[in-house]
Parts: sequence; C-alpha cells; structure tokens
Amino acid sequence: MIQMKNQLEMVALSYDRSIEFGKQGIDLYKDLPTFILNDPDYPIFLKARMEGLDSDSGRKEIREYLSPCSNMKFIDLGCCLNLMFQGYEEWPSTYYGVDISNNTIQLLKDFAARKKLPIGSLYCGSIHETPFDAKHFDIGACIGVLEYFERDFVEKAIVEANRLIKPNGKFVLDIPNIESPMRRLMMLIEEHMGRPDKFDLLPYEFEDLLQNYFVIEKTEKLESVAMIQYFLRCKH
Repeated sequence: MIQMKNQLEMVALSYDRSIEFGKQGIDLYKDLPTFILNDPDYPIFLKARMEGLDSDSGRKEIREYLSPCSNMKFIDLGCCLNLMFQGYEEWPSTYYGVDISNNTIQLLKDFAARKKLPIGSLYCGSIHETPFDAKHFDIGACIGVLEYFERDFVEKAIVEANRLIKPNGKFVLDIPNIESPMRRLMMLIEEHMGRPDKFDLLPYEFEDLLQNYFVIEKTEKLESVAMIQYFLRCKH
C-alpha cells in the first residue's frame, strides 16, 4: 500500500508539473534529453506525435464505440485534459472526470466555467477509489493511466470501473504492450517525465483479470506508442 501511495503521489506531481510548464508554453515532450532524441526508435515516436497518432484518448474509434447520447453519463477515469483538447466537450453525453493531478482538475474547472459547459463533476483523486454511486454511468474510458501501476492497483482499478458502469454499459481502456519494440522508448520518456511506468502484465494476463468484470468486444494495437486499447462491455 505504501508503494502504491508513493507511485500515486509521483504521478500527481509529474502531471502537476506538466500543467505548470504548459501554462508557460513549454511542451516537455519537445524538451527531451539527448539520449532519447538519439534513440533509434525516436523518429517513429516523433512521427506519431506530428501526425497526432499518439493522442490515443482522442481517437474517433473511441467515440464511435461508446456512441455517446444526450441521456448518457460518461466517466473519464484519469481524464487529463481530454475535455479541452480531445473533443470531449462536444460529446452530447454528460461529462464526469477523475484525475490525480489537482492542477489538471482546476484547469478543467476553469475551462468548463469559461465555456459554460453543462458537465457533471470533476473529482481530484485516484481512479481506484471514486466517490460516485454504483452503476452511475452508461459509458466510460480510462486511457493512458494503467501504465504507471503494477498488478495490484490495476486490478483495483478494474473492479472500480466495473462498479461504476451499468450492466452492459460500454467502457474503453488501454494498457502498455510490453511485448512491443517501442515499449522500451516509451518507458524512457515516461521515466524522464518523473512518472516511471510500472505495468508488468502481458496482454493475456491482463485479459484474465478482465474476464470476471468485462466482455472484450474488440482490441486494437497502437504500435507507435506501444499501447493496446480494449473495447469492453460491463458484465454486471
């Protein structure tokens, strides 16, 4: 539990720092050390960023699968700035966001107030323990989060997602593909950002964790960022 708490604090501080630099117009992904810039796999990562392929939370496939409607509540677990930059503000469903970074949540609150967005709520905390009622949400997503944690936290997060989503509700999440050649470079980048990846599950091991809570309807490998997206339905 102490190790999990320390990792949560490290991730929160890293994203708080990124927000502060972002306010100054500094993109930390453009300020990488020489050993990363000279890495043979870096051109692949750079090409993906230039083409927007690394913004996996904004993929049209997510919206198409979740099919948000005006009568739906959508939970964005580990929301980062999706509401601002990934088109989520345009979804007809009611938006709820959870993120460990206080700076992120405050920025989103300011954005929602300025735009007069009719959102549900924005909560600063961990995705494995949220304050929402059971079966409160019709659809949900958890993108770019589980990579920072080991099996114990990952399983807790899956259990919590299952608790939040209505039976037969749709959910999209992703995990690092630790079998991918690009995984090594992505780990170097995240460690440089101050939030080292801890994910230690092979795809089949992760799918074993999922089976009691979700039905896997589709998977997609995003090779340029060494991630796998899962398109799921909640079992119960």
